Amino acid sequence: MSAAKKSDLGVTPLSEDVSAWYNELVFKAELADRGPAKGTMVVRPYGYRIWELLQGELDRRFKETGHENAYFPLFIPESFLKREAEHVEGFAPELAVVTHGGGKELDEPLVVRPTSETVIGEMYSRWISSYRDLPVKINAWNNVVRWELRPRIFLRTTEFLWQEGHTAHATEAEAMEETLTMFGVYDEVARDVAAIPMVTGEKTPSERFAGAVRTYTIEGMMRDGKALQSGTSHYLGQNFAKAFDITFQDEANALQHVHTTSWGMSTRMIGGVILAHGDDAGLVLPPRLAPIQIVIVPIGRDEQGEATRARARELAAELEAAGVRVHVDDRDASPGFRFNDWELKGVPLRVELGPRDLEAGHVLVAHRVGEVDDKGRPVKQAVAMDAVAATLPGWLDAYHDALLERARAFRDEHTATVDDWEAFAAQVAVGFAHAFHCGDEACEDEIKSRTTATPRCIPTEGPEEEGACVHCARPSAYGKRVVFSRAY
Repeated sequence: MSAAKKSDLGVTPLSEDVSAWYNELVFKAELADRGPAKGTMVVRPYGYRIWELLQGELDRRFKETGHENAYFPLFIPESFLKREAEHVEGFAPELAVVTHGGGKELDEPLVVRPTSETVIGEMYSRWISSYRDLPVKINAWNNVVRWELRPRIFLRTTEFLWQEGHTAHATEAEAMEETLTMFGVYDEVARDVAAIPMVTGEKTPSERFAGAVRTYTIEGMMRDGKALQSGTSHYLGQNFAKAFDITFQDEANALQHVHTTSWGMSTRMIGGVILAHGDDAGLVLPPRLAPIQIVIVPIGRDEQGEATRARARELAAELEAAGVRVHVDDRDASPGFRFNDWELKGVPLRVELGPRDLEAGHVLVAHRVGEVDDKGRPVKQAVAMDAVAATLPGWLDAYHDALLERARAFRDEHTATVDDWEAFAAQVAVGFAHAFHCGDEACEDEIKSRTTATPRCIPTEGPEEEGACVHCARPSAYGKRVVFSRAY
C-alpha cells in the first residue's frame, strides 16, 4: 500500500515540522514512494519528469563542453577498489558486495557500483597510450548503490540516480581547468534552472572526495537553514592513473601518467528543490524544472462547462505551440479541490476559466508564489484570452527570477560572519556561519560533536583574511573564513 492516499492533500506545515512536511509532501505530491527494500525509492512519473528535465539541462551543457556519454558496468571487481587505498577506505562502510551468482560462490566478490572511478580507470588504461588520445571526456548516466543507514527519499537513499563525469588529461593545468569548468556548470544549472543560489568553494581536506586532491562543491541553503551539498567536482591528480597504470607517451616520447577528474550531480537535487523553495502549502517548483508549468482549470457545469473546457483546450494548444508545458485539469471535482491539488504539486501558474471569464474574454491567473490579499489568498490577474500565449511564457521567466531572489534573500538573512564561539554556535543553529578555522581535522570533529555543524567549503567569494580559529583559537589555515553549517 502506498505511503499516502491521493485524496489526503494536506501536509504538516513546513513552519511547524520540516521533517514531517518533507516526508508527507514527497508522497502526497506523488514524487516518489518507498521501495520494497529498505533505503530504496520508487520515483513516480511526476518526480521522474523533474529528473528528466534536470538531465536535459545538464546533458546539453556537457555536450557543449565537449563531453560524450557512455555506459560502464554495475558490478566492479572488489580488487579494483583495493587498488586505490584512500578510495576504498572512504567507501568501505557504504559498499554492497555480491558474493554469489548463478547458484555458486564467486571466485572474486563484486561490488555494486558506489561510483565508477576504478572501473573507468581500468578502461582508460586500455584506451590511452599517446598524447594524441587525450583528453578523454566521458559522462555516464547511471545508478549507484551506497548502503544508507538513515534513508530519506531523494536526499539519502541506498540506490540513487546520477551522472558522473570522468576525464583524463595530459597536464595538471588542463585537468584543473576541466574541474573548475564543470564546477561552474553545476553552479549555473542550480541558479538558472533550479533557481537556487549556491555558495561555491573548495572542500577542506577532511571533507574531500575519497582519493581526490581537490574537491569543489556547490552548497544550497534549505528553508530550515541547513546546507545541501548539491554537486561536486574533483581534481583527482594522478592517484587513479598510478593505481590503474593510465599512461601515455608525450610529444617527447616520455612516458607520463594522466591527470584525471570526476564530477557528479544526482537525484538529491530534487530534494534540494523541494527544501529550497517549498512552503506550508506544499511544493514550489521553479518553472524550468516543473513537469507542468501552467495548469488550466475550466469551471462550469453542463453546457457552460463544455464551453469552458473547449476554450481551455484551445488555450492549451496555443501555449504548447509557444513552448510551454501545459495541462488542462477538467476532472469532475470542485474548483477548490483542483486548486489545492496543483498548489500542493507546485505548478508555477494556474489559469482559471469560468463562464463569466469566457463572456468577458479573459482568464484569471494565479501565481503559486506571489502577491496575496489580506486573507492570504493569491491575487489573481486578468489576462485577455487572445494575449495568453504571448504573455504567460514571459511570466514564467519572471517567476523564476522571483524564486531565485527569494531564495537568495533567505540565504543572506540566515548567514552571518562570526568571531567567537557563542555567536558561532547560535548561528549554525539557524544558517551559515563564516568563521576562521585552523584546518585541524580533530578540531572539525569537536565542532561537529558540539554543534552538528561541518565545514561546507572555503568559499570562492569573500575577502582574503587571517584570524583565530573560532573553536580552538589557533591561527586560521586557509587565508579565508570557512563556511560552516548543519547539513543534510
